[in-house]
Amino acid sequence: MIKELTPGTVVLVGGGPGDPDLLTVAGLRAIGQADVILYDHLAPNDALADARPDAELIPVGKWPRGKYTPQEEISRLLVEHARAGRRVVRLKGGDNFVFGRGGEEWRACAAAGVPVEVIPGVSSAVAAPGLAGIPVTHRTVSQGFTVVSGHVPPGDPRSTIDWAALAGAHTTIVILMGVKYLPQISATLTDAGLDPATPAAVVMAACMPGSRTLRGTVADIADLAAAEGVTPPAITVIGGVAALDWAHEAPAGVST
Repeated sequence: MIKELTPGTVVLVGGGPGDPDLLTVAGLRAIGQADVILYDHLAPNDALADARPDAELIPVGKWPRGKYTPQEEISRLLVEHARAGRRVVRLKGGDNFVFGRGGEEWRACAAAGVPVEVIPGVSSAVAAPGLAGIPVTHRTVSQGFTVVSGHVPPGDPRSTIDWAALAGAHTTIVILMGVKYLPQISATLTDAGLDPATPAAVVMAACMPGSRTLRGTVADIADLAAAEGVTPPAITVIGGVAALDWAHEAPAGVST
């Protein structure tokens, strides 16, 4: 693991689901050594208090339907600062390689001859359900889980997800970035044969202020989310595990 940042190198730091306590020790150490930090709005920005006083902090977040920093500009800044001999940290939410575009940034740096290091982060795909008392797997309920992006709806030419296969997979489905298209996703899954009574939950803001969890079924979870005004960031969990809640008490008859 990285102990000392090297000048001229970019370090991709996965910041976890938003609470600075869930940032790794290695990630916090990198923040404290960086000359330049490019950070997302979903990264644990409170951890920036541990940056050096002379460090340059550059916000490069992508707000849904709001302020947007093009990926090309982010990559350009990473390369520019690294080529100037600076120690560059790219602080992202979750994990760099779980819908985080870390691979794109790595490739851009590599193409420019800039060395890249990676510090993995805790992915919200498992952390958000866990914080809400929902295990994504449980040996008597689910033997696996699939993490998918819901940023485009089923049937969209840009979508490559086989929703029908997911509907019959008998494993947990975890949907990131799926608030807007949750009605279409839920309908597609049930149309493909998923039992409408399958438990479902939406975890909003996970470990951030205002966090809450809605529970229902795949048939009504989209309506519940709309009625409660759910906004990103939020994660949807579909499958038997969504009926579990270790934060309170497991349902009767469920073996632990």
